Amino acid sequence: MIKSITQTTRASLHTIDMSSSKGKDIAEGSSSSTSRLSASSAPAVAPATAQQQPLSRYESQKRRDWNTFGQYLRNQRPPVALSQCSSNHVLDFLRYLDQFGKTKVHSQGCLFFGQAEPPGPCTCPLRQAWGSLDALIGRLRAAYEENGGLPETNPFASGAIRVYLREVRDSQAKARGIPYKKKKKKKRNLVKDSSNNSLPMQ
Repeated sequence: MIKSITQTTRASLHTIDMSSSKGKDIAEGSSSSTSRLSASSAPAVAPATAQQQPLSRYESQKRRDWNTFGQYLRNQRPPVALSQCSSNHVLDFLRYLDQFGKTKVHSQGCLFFGQAEPPGPCTCPLRQAWGSLDALIGRLRAAYEENGGLPETNPFASGAIRVYLREVRDSQAKARGIPYKKKKKKKRNLVKDSSNNSLPMQ
């Protein structure tokens, strides 16, 4: 009687062990299959992220500047098409940007005219710095041709724009007392070996 109960208990325990091991196998199989699915789907996602490379700081700024200029043309009355854009529109755009400038430019009647570091505040207006305008024109000149414009009709490369930038540079340099000088290229002094220059003894 006791022997039969013991055999029955062992049989039931064996059945439980088999069912638990099967459950474990099923769980492991599902996790492994999930990992296989995720691994197989990973290569399909990787190329998509690799194709979307972030823009450089210069490219991002150039795109923003181009969009801003395009919006400026559309806000004109009447709106100006890009094909009708001339150097006059570019000059108007540069003057329009002065209201957002952060560079103090003293007028000739100001007590601080010609001082690089004035001792006090004044009512002279803020303007766009010459360096900022020069860099802006460079980006817009490149963006114009990248968006289908011809180099020979590029309004950002016209002589009128160069003259305007030169006048802004000179006037800001005088107003702030900062002389502008072109950087001269340093000539490399070729140092020759003294032994090569020495005359032969006679």
